[in-house]
Amino acid sequence: MQNQPNTRRVPVGIVALGATVAIAAGGATAWWVFKSQPSATPDPSPTATVAPQTETPATLPTEAQKVEIYLLEDTGTEFKLESTPVSVEASAEPDALLRAAFERLFSQSGEVRGFSAIPPETKLLDVSVKENGVFVDLSAEFTSGGGSSSMMGRLGQIVYTATSLNPNAPVWISVGGEPLELLGGEGLEVPQPITREIFDREFSL
Repeated sequence: MQNQPNTRRVPVGIVALGATVAIAAGGATAWWVFKSQPSATPDPSPTATVAPQTETPATLPTEAQKVEIYLLEDTGTEFKLESTPVSVEASAEPDALLRAAFERLFSQSGEVRGFSAIPPETKLLDVSVKENGVFVDLSAEFTSGGGSSSMMGRLGQIVYTATSLNPNAPVWISVGGEPLELLGGEGLEVPQPITREIFDREFSL
């Protein structure tokens, strides 16, 4: 079957469910007042001037943003991995957008099609975008349960969601702060860093 845009095939053996997290970035405010200083000689003006108080946001405001997450969909004869656009509340900063995307992926809240091979107890510990790639740290639940097909499916979901802002970016995956080298009881080896191209080549999807 010919692949559709933004679509990757996943073996039928994947069995997993995904179970709302809305990300809202808070902000602090700073206040300052400029007051005229008394001069050594009498001020000829009738009154001293005081600058008006001004509120300045310390962080970028949050608003609805569109991001893409990757879920599995049953076509009736097989499962496929495809992008699903969702709305999240986050600033336009890459870190904030990807964090919101992953939280949405793990919760699968709202009107989204498909399901996830990622264990529903999995938590995002950290995600950051740096010059040398996207760094994703997951909780230990990510590695629990399922066979090799399930492991490949959930790995693909992480790699593709992490690179939704930049499809060519390398991804560094860790679990509990430790680099993920082997996934699952069958010891699925995970290259570090991993890209979409490496994933497609190494895991034949």
